[in-house]
Amino acid sequence: MNERAGLHIGADGAARCAWCQASPAYQHYHDHEWGFPVSDDRRLFEKLCLEGFQAGLSWLTILNKREAFRSAFAQFDAERVARFDEHDVARLLADAGIVRHRGKIESTINNARRVLELREAFGSLAAYAWRFEPAPGSRPARITHEVLRTMTTSAESVAMSKDLKRRGWSFVGPTTVYAFMQAMGLVNDHVEGCHVRAAAARSPRPLSGG
Repeated sequence: MNERAGLHIGADGAARCAWCQASPAYQHYHDHEWGFPVSDDRRLFEKLCLEGFQAGLSWLTILNKREAFRSAFAQFDAERVARFDEHDVARLLADAGIVRHRGKIESTINNARRVLELREAFGSLAAYAWRFEPAPGSRPARITHEVLRTMTTSAESVAMSKDLKRRGWSFVGPTTVYAFMQAMGLVNDHVEGCHVRAAAARSPRPLSGG
C-alpha cells in the first residue's frame, strides 16, 4: 500500500486509486466505470443526478443505493422522469431505498425537463457535455495524489456549472460537475501508477466541441 502516492495494492497485486478500497463494489466501479468516456445520455443524466444526491454524503453511499435509485427514477430515462408529478414526489419521499430529500428529488425532475431542452438545442446531452472536455494541454502533466487534492473544480467545470444553471438546472455546482467529469471520462484522474489509468486513456472518446 502506498497511501501517500494515492495508491492501494489490492489482493490481486494490482495498484489502484486508494479511494476505491472500501468494498468490492467500489473497486469494481473504479476498474470498469470511473474515468472511462461515456456518450450514453441515460448514463450521463444518471450521473449528474446522483452527484447531486451525493451532496453532503459519500459516493459509496450513493453507489450502494444506485439500483434503488434506478428503479425509483425510471432507469433515469429523462423523458419519463420529466413527466413525474407530485404523486411521484410523494412516492419517492416514501422510498427508503433512496436518499429522501425533497429538494434533490424535485431537482432531478426539473433537470430531466432541462435535458429535453438540451437535446433540442444540441442533439443530445452527450453532445452538450463533451463541449466542455478540457484541451489536453490544459491538464497537469502528471496526475498525482497531491495534484488531485487541489483539483476539486476546474475552469471547465465552473463554465459548465454556470451554463447549466443559466439553463435552469439545479444541484450542479462546480464541484459536482467536476466529479461528473471525472466519472464520465471527460478527464482521466486515475493517479499515476493506477493500473486502470492507461485503459481509460485508450478508450474511445466522443467527439467534443474543442
